[in-house]
Amino acid sequence: MGEKVMNKQVILTNSVKGSLRESDMSLRTSTICLKIPDGCNGAVLVKNLYLSIDPYLILRMRKTPYLDAITPGSPIAGYGVSKVLDSSHPNYNEGDLVWGSQAGWEEYSLIKDPHNLIKIQDKDVPLSYYTGILGMPGMTAYAGFYEVCSPKKGETVFVSAASGAVGQIVGQFAKLLGCYVVGSAGSKAKVDLLKKKFGFDDAFNYKEETDYDAALKRYFREGIDIYFENVGGKMLEAVLDNMRVHGRIAVCGIVSQYTHEQPEGVHNLLTLITKRVRMQGFIVGEYYHLYPKFLEIVVPRVKEGKMTYIEDVDEGLESAPSALLGLYSGHNVGKKLVVVARE
Repeated sequence: MGEKVMNKQVILTNSVKGSLRESDMSLRTSTICLKIPDGCNGAVLVKNLYLSIDPYLILRMRKTPYLDAITPGSPIAGYGVSKVLDSSHPNYNEGDLVWGSQAGWEEYSLIKDPHNLIKIQDKDVPLSYYTGILGMPGMTAYAGFYEVCSPKKGETVFVSAASGAVGQIVGQFAKLLGCYVVGSAGSKAKVDLLKKKFGFDDAFNYKEETDYDAALKRYFREGIDIYFENVGGKMLEAVLDNMRVHGRIAVCGIVSQYTHEQPEGVHNLLTLITKRVRMQGFIVGEYYHLYPKFLEIVVPRVKEGKMTYIEDVDEGLESAPSALLGLYSGHNVGKKLVVVARE
């Protein structure tokens, strides 16, 4: 028998309808044995170190069909970085550091089917980067930009929510390829980050723009070849009017529809036909087979300082609910994550 310890958890109190509220999440404390139970083969017991706070979690709380639902009364779970404390799985050993989508919002998690955990091999970069630039957001940026959009040197690229976990990476990929890239963000500080930290050619504060179409025409006089879509609604409508013939749109997320019961529609989809624009939604999980190739590209550039990353870090498991709520109102600057424990 292993040692029994207290296990602080953040649970989903209610299935979410409409906007997420702090009352939909609550803290509780249970106990857990730091040893895998007898007969529980192929499992790992982990200590959670960093939790990735991501907008898509609200969709799991609403039982969206393509995602595994989070059941009320259970701990919230998402991407994170963890340390293996015990294992009955041949691929994982005590002391391994891993990242994946099964990190519970709790201090310790028993993962009975760790098929999608990825072992961390390179520890010469901050461990927290595996919630961001070297984890799911990085792979999302890579898959959407390179695989979905098939970019070419010299093309024009627009990124919405550009200072967020994914957008800041997309912009840097575009610049590495020799594209002209502009981003939108929700504050002057974020706009400055895009231009001064991430190397975007230009950026604008969408909250200060009364006419998105006019704003895009200022920055893209000859139109947009690639749009990396994160928000939807009026921004997507304006982008469609400014796309070039044979442009490509990668639909990563539509955050404007996550928090409104009746989200804004798009009224000019005929543009997809007249300009022969390809708009494609994608799910990052279908591209993880490219992760080794992705690491070969990104890790050296991170170490050489050719790619950079901004994190917005909260300390303590109890801060996770407010951290998630803050995403939907744009409070974060860069990748939002919560430190549960340090290795």
